[in-house]
Order: sequence, then structure tokens, then C-alpha cells
Amino acid sequence: MSANRLRTALTMLGIIIGITSVVLLLALGDSMQRFIGKELEALGTNMLFISPGGNRAAAQRMRAGAAPALTLADAAALNSLSSLSGAAPALQGGFKLAVGNETSSSIVHGVTPAMFKIRNWKIELGSVFSEADVRAASRSVIIGHKVADQFFYKMDPLGKYIRIENVAFQVVGVLHGEGKQVDGPDISELVLVPITAARAHLIRNPFPDNVHYVVAQGKSDGNLQDAIEDINETLRDRHHIKFEEPDDFRIDNLASFAETAGKISAGIAAMLGVIGAISLVVGGIGIMNIMLVSVTERTREIGIRMAIGAKPRDVLLQFLTEAVVICLAGGVVGIAIAMGLAAAITATGKFDVVITLSAVIVACGFSSLVGVFFGFYPARRASRLLPVDCLRYE
Repeated sequence: MSANRLRTALTMLGIIIGITSVVLLLALGDSMQRFIGKELEALGTNMLFISPGGNRAAAQRMRAGAAPALTLADAAALNSLSSLSGAAPALQGGFKLAVGNETSSSIVHGVTPAMFKIRNWKIELGSVFSEADVRAASRSVIIGHKVADQFFYKMDPLGKYIRIENVAFQVVGVLHGEGKQVDGPDISELVLVPITAARAHLIRNPFPDNVHYVVAQGKSDGNLQDAIEDINETLRDRHHIKFEEPDDFRIDNLASFAETAGKISAGIAAMLGVIGAISLVVGGIGIMNIMLVSVTERTREIGIRMAIGAKPRDVLLQFLTEAVVICLAGGVVGIAIAMGLAAAITATGKFDVVITLSAVIVACGFSSLVGVFFGFYPARRASRLLPVDCLRYE
């Protein structure tokens, strides 16, 4: 190996690429799973999103006035269900935000304090507006980090005012964290006001009790499907929908979206892992070729060893050891490169990639198996040579 360093290095290259791919892709898969877990935690557990409208027939009935949209009373009825730990109504609309000469457009959500508990939204600065603020239609607003940085860069936003469609709202809190939620908006871009203030000052509607959506949370110790059935039965009864008629509302299980995304990410990671394994196989084939060439070049050496007493198993072990050493050395270099790449990705601040001990063990074990598997045939061929034939070899 030391006498043919360039050839050894080139032989190791395929293993290095394969191990780098396997380790990095295992780390990415694990990181994606943790990312999905954080998204689920940010979303909340057992989340259900109820919106008006169902199929086309239901939408036509709603436009004809045959069925109501979701209302505050619907949300109150859902909040009393034993299978739910809470239900919170909300309004939303796109509006112009302004502070001084700085302007932007954003989706403003009118919510109740219950929404923060259900959605697991945390407050970093200030506090959540109270039920008293909701009753008084207080012009209070809670904003995300990006909104705070845009309008109040390096300033304390609490107590400052943001004009929403030229209506002044006082900032009472800043949300903690950032990241896109499963149902759409980025936490750091949220603009939240009391639902009554949104109705009184921003969203004009001839039906003041109507809401755009309701977010419900099933009990942690209950069956979410039972909660869905209870919601369906309650709303059909309240909306006077006959047995043969379709729903005029839609229930989406937001947690299932995240779980589906997790399965997709796991599938992608598995597919990429297969690609990395293919790279290892290609590297193993390279090892086999080089070892076969090495056996041919070292025929006289093999003959001399066997002539002075070496047994076939000794020759077999020698060549197998060389193949395994090449693979392990390539594995160590590959792991080092994978760690460097993982650190570079993590340094971007967009995605954390952590090389776990299990990934390193799997990579080392896999590289050893590749060495044994692809090194066995050349080693066996070397061990079966006859000394007399080897010594005659020119």
C-alpha cells in the first residue's frame, strides 16, 4: 500500500465518497425528523383546523343562504365538547402596515387568548392580550420577530404603535421563535389582534358573528378521530344539514400534514441513502479491481511466502486485511469530510445537521463489510496459487 500510494489513494476515493454520502445523508435524515418534531411542537398537538365550505354543492348552498358559515356560536359549541380541550375562532385579512414612513403588507389575524394555548405560541416580550381586551375590542397587537425588526429595528417595540389600514394599534407583545408553520404563515411574520378589534376596525362584514376559521385541539389522552366525529355531528346539527346533504364545512387534521411531511422526508432520506450505498458499491468494485491487479503483480511475493511455510489462510488474511484497511482509512476520511460539511450547513443557521455516533458506527461497519466482501475474491484467488507456479512467474 505504501509502495503504491497514488493507486491506494485513488482506490480509497470511491470509499471516501460513499462513506461521506452515507454519513451525511443519515445525519440529514435524522435532522429532518427532528425538524418535523419541532414543527409539530410549534404547531401544537392534536390540532384540527375547521373552515367553512366543503364540496361544490355545499358552497352553492351557502351562497344561496341555505346554510350559515362558521360563527362565534359554533366555536363556543365546539369549546364545550368533552373530546376537545379547546376551540378558538379567528378572522384574517390582508392589510397595509405602517410605522412612520416604513410600510408593508401582511395577513392580520383576529384571535382570542385561547388561540395562543391551542397553537402553542409563546410570548418573548410583553404579554398576551386578555379576555377583557377582547370584550373591549382593544386596539392591541402582538407581532412576530421579523415584523418587529422591520419596523422597530434595535428598539423596544412594546408600547409603540403600528397603523393597520390607518388604524393605530399598540404593540403589547412579541412572539417567540420563527419558522413556517404547517398551515401556512411564518411565526415570525404573524400579526395578531383581538378578534373583536379586527371585526370593529378592519374586517367589515354584514354578518358580525361569522368567522373565517376555528382551530380546535383534541384532548391528549383521547382519540382524535372521536373528536373529529363529535365536531362533524355538532356542526351538522347546528347548521341543520339533512342526512343526505354534504357538509358545509371542512375539517383538516394539521398534525397529519406534518406526519405526512415526515414520512416524505424519511423516504427522501432513504432514497439518498441508497444513492450513497451505490457509491460505496462502486468504490468496492474499484477495490476488487485493484486487488486483482495487486495479486497479479505480487505473484512472486506470494510464491516466496508460501514456499517458506505460509499457509493459504495466511495469504488470504493478508489480502483481506489490506482491503479492510483501505476501506477503514477511506471511512475515516469520509467521516471527517461529512462532519466538515455538516458543520458548514449548520453554520448557515438555516438547518442543524448533527453527526450522531450511530451514523459513524454504521458507516465504519459498512465500510468494513465492503472491504471484506469485495476483497474476498482477490484474496481467495491469491491463497489458491501454487508456489511452483508463482516462482516461475516473470
